Amino acid sequence: MANQGKSWVCLVCGYVHHGDEPPECCPVCGAPASDFELQAPTPAPAPTAPVTRWRCLVCGYEHDGTEPPDACPVCGVSSDDFEACTAETADAAVSSDGSRVVILGAGIAGVSAAESLRNASPGVEITLVSNEARPPYYRLNLTRRLAGEIGDEALPIHPLSWYTDRNIRLLEGKEATEIRVEKREVALDDGTALPYDRLILTCGAHPFIPPVPGADQEGVFSIRRLEDVHALEALLRPGSPCVCIGGGILGLETAGALAKRGIKVTLLENYGYLLPRQLNREASALLSEAVTRLGIQICSQAAAAAITGNGRVEKVVLEDGTELPCEAVCITTGIRSNTHLARRAGLAVRQGIVVDNHLQTSSPGIYAAGDCAEYAGSVYGLWEPAQYQGSIAGLNAAGIATEFGGIARMTTLKVLGLKMFSLGTINPEDGSYTEISEKKDGCYRCYLFRDNKLAGAILVGDTSLATAAARILREGTDCSAAGLPVTVHTFESFLRSHLQG
Repeated sequence: MANQGKSWVCLVCGYVHHGDEPPECCPVCGAPASDFELQAPTPAPAPTAPVTRWRCLVCGYEHDGTEPPDACPVCGVSSDDFEACTAETADAAVSSDGSRVVILGAGIAGVSAAESLRNASPGVEITLVSNEARPPYYRLNLTRRLAGEIGDEALPIHPLSWYTDRNIRLLEGKEATEIRVEKREVALDDGTALPYDRLILTCGAHPFIPPVPGADQEGVFSIRRLEDVHALEALLRPGSPCVCIGGGILGLETAGALAKRGIKVTLLENYGYLLPRQLNREASALLSEAVTRLGIQICSQAAAAAITGNGRVEKVVLEDGTELPCEAVCITTGIRSNTHLARRAGLAVRQGIVVDNHLQTSSPGIYAAGDCAEYAGSVYGLWEPAQYQGSIAGLNAAGIATEFGGIARMTTLKVLGLKMFSLGTINPEDGSYTEISEKKDGCYRCYLFRDNKLAGAILVGDTSLATAAARILREGTDCSAAGLPVTVHTFESFLRSHLQG
């Protein structure tokens, strides 16, 4: 990979910026320039045979190329944490000339699949189909757009020239209506059909709307597309009351974005504390303080019984009878995989489209990645795994056998200005775990151990040791040398020494 001047890595999400200076803010997560780190150029190790692939030692991501990437696109570590590995060619490799690969869905999984496929097969014909009439964009930045931090022009993943320069045919505003497995073609809503030799399904997901009476009224929103943001900002004005249902990541980011626009926000969460999948109660308490400081009212263990109004939202009625007057309702209660095309085509489907270690579906030559894919019983539903799976699906569609193997549940994010990191087990199921934690100066650190190995970690405020924690968990490092049980300070000294080593 050719160097493009200096490389700056976002310490929050792993985005790599090339230039003499870091960007004013990260285009992916919004982190400021101070959260970027200059990556010193590191010569690649001299291999005994030609190297065409590099594996990240922290998360297992595999990069196709003669040199490791400046930073891992999944976990953000530098090229120092990559090792050379041998690329295997599949028996049924796709020819570089004349083969056709169709990719259904142009989110981050689809774009990543197209990119890795093109890098691996310069001559293959690639068609990327999007059902949105605009270039593929960073969907996770929709809440930043809602907050007014960026404009529409900052959303695209790549300029249109990126696709034309790489001979990737991008079809915008086209909906696939049928996968004809026997004919090896995809029917589109305009009556045309796309023949394929390999097919990659990156169809994404749709918002889950709970069966709350009145949820179909005007003024009820889910934030999944740019049009949703446009409609919501056209309706609300500073001081307008809005109820956000759902205390997960998207619910928090939506509530925070609206609060920054001067909207009076009430946030409903029914678990008992915020981000229960990423944080424990102690860490969530710090987050709740940050949410409250923004002027957001949190209703804990609250569930909506009905949304009332005469065709347009007027109130949200809670199960305890409390009424919350509002002009809009934002529902962020999770997603469901888009599986209808695969199901009708006879592919194996459960929560998502079932895939194997190579992200191949039950039908040979058809792959799935991202929010629509189910691997080992799980649908990840997160940006980083979608990008990773897309890259691997592209390699396999090119005939380069690459295994996914799963990745540890890891979340690195910045919500409402607060940095957070969680990894692995966060709430122990039994007494076989040892926990150490510390809350100090607005920061919280918690580490969980099992059988002398790190089993999970939560970092709030200071996430500088996230990379080290992820690495030793993935490698299954024996932590007994740290003298378990230990204090947080002692264990973090062990982490730093391991990172430097």
